[in-house]
Amino acid sequence: MRPYDFTRPRSVGAALGDAHEGSAFLAGGTTLVDLMKLELMTPSRVVDINRLPLRGITVDRGGLHVGALERMSDVADHQDVRSRYPMISQALELSASPQIRNMASMGGNLLQRTRCGYFRDLTTACNKREPGSGCAALTGHSRMHAVLGTSDACVATHPSDVAVALVALDARVHLESLREKRTVALADFYRLPGHTPQVENELRAGELLTGLTVPPLPWASRSAYLKIRDRRSYEFALASVAVALDLDLDRGTIRDARVAAGGVGTRPWRLEAVERALVGRPAALATYEAAAAPAGEDARTLPHNMFKPALLRRTLVRALVALGGRS
Repeated sequence: MRPYDFTRPRSVGAALGDAHEGSAFLAGGTTLVDLMKLELMTPSRVVDINRLPLRGITVDRGGLHVGALERMSDVADHQDVRSRYPMISQALELSASPQIRNMASMGGNLLQRTRCGYFRDLTTACNKREPGSGCAALTGHSRMHAVLGTSDACVATHPSDVAVALVALDARVHLESLREKRTVALADFYRLPGHTPQVENELRAGELLTGLTVPPLPWASRSAYLKIRDRRSYEFALASVAVALDLDLDRGTIRDARVAAGGVGTRPWRLEAVERALVGRPAALATYEAAAAPAGEDARTLPHNMFKPALLRRTLVRALVALGGRS
């Protein structure tokens, strides 16, 4: 780890004033410190933002509001989150380990860097780490890599579980700089790699993520997050889905749906075609299978992850059955 300056401001304005080109904000540190140890990130200044007033979990007519410094475990345990947006609680509880969830902030989780092994290995080619150097995953071991939203420059999978649930729920993130405050839909916040995989999101230089809002959606109380992985804990997803269903119980049909996938895309992947195929149809196994059929049809696979499109479809059907029943 290289030497750096360190500040601990008490206000957002002071933190933004302390930040300059080459600086980094520190919250839980579960991503930044690891990357600094690997010298993948070498900030000249670290701005500790843990004293800033960026906490709070509230639900009102505007939806769910979460401060960027709220810890993942506290959000997962919050009664209103559990009852009104269970997919968020479940996604958080299926992330990392309890110890990490107790440290990691919501803002930090949404901004975490990819867990691609080639990105973290300084001896291999990685366009995300060193633009123009190539992508070792294209010819290397690719089992954990993305099949949706990839390019010839990068196939790294987006690592966040809770981001998948938040994208399904049309969440927005709040950003602040010395010049302005702005709000961006989380689905638009993450960039596809294209030819510039080193630019991962819409966060501008000197800008701070201060919180997030999930719009009100009463039927999100019927929602779930299903994660398929190689072991039951402390592992990233091979495929995951966040699903919310609005059921007409009298008619046995689906009035509306929200569906997003993780573990398969270079960013959280909203499955709008699946949503459209569910709406107005019976809540039955045949509906779920038909709706899931096109998921991943535009996938770009590599030799070691050719199983992912089929796994995504099976994961979707399993989650839909759990929420809507078979008939």
